Amino acid sequence: MTGLSERQVRYYEERELIFPKRNSSGTRMYSFSDIERLMDIAEKIEDGVRTRELRKDLF
Repeated sequence: MTGLSERQVRYYEERELIFPKRNSSGTRMYSFSDIERLMDIAEKIEDGVRTRELRKDLF
């Protein structure tokens, strides 16, 4: 759906750029806004923005 690898998505989560909800069994549940945010993050990183800078801009 996003064109991102599972590893990329996990990396963004590790870097505290996204915060997916989890169901009772611990499976991550991504909302449409999470997906939009992932795509926005990926685009900015592709443009050379560092994750540290993104975190500052997002919060």
